[in-house]
Amino acid sequence: ALKLGRPTLSSEVGIIICDIANPASLDEMAKQATVVLNCVGPYRFYGEPVIKACIENGASCIDISGEPQFLELMQLKYHEKAADKGVYIIGSSGFDSIPADLGVIYTRNKMNGTLTAVESFLTIHSGPEGLSIHDGTWKSAIYGFGDQSNLRKLRNASNLKPVPLVGPKLKRRWPISYCRELKGYSIPFMGSDVSVVRRTQRYLYENLEESPVQYAAYVTVGGITSVIKLMFAGLFFLFFVRFGIGRQLLIKFPWFFSFGYFSKQGPTQKQIDAASFTLTFFGQGYSQGTGADKNKPNIKICTQVKGPEAGYVATPIAMVQAALTLLSDASHLPKAGGVFTPGAAFSKTKLIDRLNKHGIEFSVISSSEV
Repeated sequence: ALKLGRPTLSSEVGIIICDIANPASLDEMAKQATVVLNCVGPYRFYGEPVIKACIENGASCIDISGEPQFLELMQLKYHEKAADKGVYIIGSSGFDSIPADLGVIYTRNKMNGTLTAVESFLTIHSGPEGLSIHDGTWKSAIYGFGDQSNLRKLRNASNLKPVPLVGPKLKRRWPISYCRELKGYSIPFMGSDVSVVRRTQRYLYENLEESPVQYAAYVTVGGITSVIKLMFAGLFFLFFVRFGIGRQLLIKFPWFFSFGYFSKQGPTQKQIDAASFTLTFFGQGYSQGTGADKNKPNIKICTQVKGPEAGYVATPIAMVQAALTLLSDASHLPKAGGVFTPGAAFSKTKLIDRLNKHGIEFSVISSSEV
């Protein structure tokens, strides 16, 4: 109320108090809702009770989880139950992974032909006071990496058929590679974007018969000094995350083990105001009338998604606009309810237009035949 200069806001908006540890209170909350926006994390501990309460009480749910195992488990466990109730459970609806997932769909829609492969490069911009990320994100990464073996088991148990490759297989870059177009070094992006985009592409192929797009995600890290710093932080992280006591140390001392990138305090308001992100997509494919059987890709495209600070500004914009799209554009959602990625749920809606109007901007940088 103070920030918006609206002193009467607290009397305009109803407040419902519920407790993650009290299922009855979650049920009471969900009964009063059409859509629940869930920000409670880490999701592997606190996300499922909210989703369960929403499904049982006929409310849809938008959440901002960035943990692949949680997201994939929820789809396996609750998709049919949500479909039976006609509700939509849509994960990764914040910075992870709306810019990436809808960015690939935007790139495909803007290409004058068939898009077959995309690489994305995330660049985080900061002001003079630098960057700081809240340790909630750090914890999610720790639990995600610590559970890689269970994620592999989950995927093996699902017995999904491979999605066909269209065009040549997208080659993985080295763990540290130089991007000529962006004039800087990059490393693989360790968030949920790749998992989410691949699940979206599977859905679009299997349900809408759309040509699947291969995808790889990277984050730019600047010059060689940043590369060395991140190498040490990465080695520390990958070593300690393998053991229970190591994970406890990583959680207890985020600032030390992340070389100052993560802290229990999170960013200051000045840091938030000065920060922004750019997500650049480099796509390739085939012009109309050109087959992918024996030919090399003959068309390229570069697009971008730009926005304000990722965690505290862009994420709320993304999830609120996703929720409003769910309410106002229901005829363009998947016909039945279920558990979906953002791209699977919103590929036919006006969500990208909404985001453009609210500060997360999608644009074509260049498109050219090779």
